[in-house]
Amino acid sequence: MTEIHFADTTIRDGHSSLWAQNMRTGMILAIARDLDRAGFTSIELMYPPPKKVVRELKEDPWERLRLVRERITETPLRTIVGPFPAFDYSPPILQKLKMQCEGRAGLRQARISSEWNQASAWEWKMQAARDAGLDPIVNIIYSDSSRHTDAYYAERARQLAALRPFRICLKDPGGLLTPERTRALAPLVVAAAGDIPVELHSHCTTGLGPLNALEAVQCGIHTINVGVPPLANGAALPNVFNVAANVRALGYEPMFNPEAVRAASATLTAIAEREGLPIGRPVEYDTVQYQHQVPGGMISNLRHQLKLVGMEGRVEETLEECVRVREEWGWPIMVTPLSQFVGSQAAINVITGERYKEVTDQVILYALGYWGGDEAIEAMDANVRDKILERPRAREIMADPPREPTYEELRARYAAPGVSDEEMLLRMECSDAELAALRAAGPPRRYDHLDAASPLVTLVEQLTRRTDRAYIHVQKGPLTLTLARHGASPEPV
Repeated sequence: MTEIHFADTTIRDGHSSLWAQNMRTGMILAIARDLDRAGFTSIELMYPPPKKVVRELKEDPWERLRLVRERITETPLRTIVGPFPAFDYSPPILQKLKMQCEGRAGLRQARISSEWNQASAWEWKMQAARDAGLDPIVNIIYSDSSRHTDAYYAERARQLAALRPFRICLKDPGGLLTPERTRALAPLVVAAAGDIPVELHSHCTTGLGPLNALEAVQCGIHTINVGVPPLANGAALPNVFNVAANVRALGYEPMFNPEAVRAASATLTAIAEREGLPIGRPVEYDTVQYQHQVPGGMISNLRHQLKLVGMEGRVEETLEECVRVREEWGWPIMVTPLSQFVGSQAAINVITGERYKEVTDQVILYALGYWGGDEAIEAMDANVRDKILERPRAREIMADPPREPTYEELRARYAAPGVSDEEMLLRMECSDAELAALRAAGPPRRYDHLDAASPLVTLVEQLTRRTDRAYIHVQKGPLTLTLARHGASPEPV
């Protein structure tokens, strides 16, 4: 019986897609040991964006990685290699340095992307990963457009296989794959891969992720990226229990430990209920997603941008403009950071009432080939490119283009003597005040004592955290519970 394996995305893609990256370190630690014994081929975890985890959660990203690695000792931890910083010019030295720090923190795999599926970008990132002690899993990113044909994917798969990555991943970040496209593309990738293992990573944004997983399995892909509920479905990855049950019904053997996954799921559900965080649920099919291809999390950001200028009623118009902008730019894949560039430009066009009247520096750099090189330039509408580059700001950037700093220059700018590389990367994105607030916040909040089966324990824990009450009395039937601070007046509240 053919074995089907699972790569876990719960504590990276799961909470990014469903909890807006609001998963705290303590929440991850509460399920870490259960995930480690669940039998996954890998557990996805990466250096989280400091702007979120430091500024909002008051947590140290590097401490998070170290603490998780202390608890997950058997299963390889997998990072994500993309632009760094995420939405700005990303010189290779920063991506290499980040991987080196993640390797020192105990991560063992790196899932690598090129926004244009380019072999040149795959190659240097693979070497950088290996230099950092990380096994490279390289994504072929799926997109739906006139240029992303079967022949395109067959050729890119051959180019990637020739580089001999540790694994190949057919990645569908927008949830745009359909069972029909999976049946067409999965055999092409598997054939090109030869003896290189292939994974499927297909989000559930259009509701088709679980069906795509079944098609992929029948086409020879035997590792499926999944999530543990409640951090599965919705805009995240398929529910491991659902995929496992369905592949078993098809005659395959799902390789995981259901008891360990159920324990992790129960803890996560208790955390979600306590913190008011959403539960991932299956979504209904939405064909409009295939037109604009804007990721779900980005749509909420577009609404916010429009609301700030009193145009919240023009979301649909902005999504329609996304389609037009993307076509003019040569059908870039709607993945970070390109999807953000397309969406922001569409919103600017709608807000100003004149297309390309205003553009960001990132759009100018896109038109200059900083994301995608000659392939991106040649695919772009020439008239639109000229309109972007004819402005004074574009001429300023061309006269003084971004350059890659040296390691010595980075340390001179961001690091005092004795400061680690990890601390230096934090200082690049966070102010001294933000880092001081982080240090003052103390250790991560604990969640490992929550028991989904013992709501009374959870209630007591929550009540002891209340600072606005000195005396609390709870009664239900014969049960009474009294909590009082020293010297408090016995007046029930």
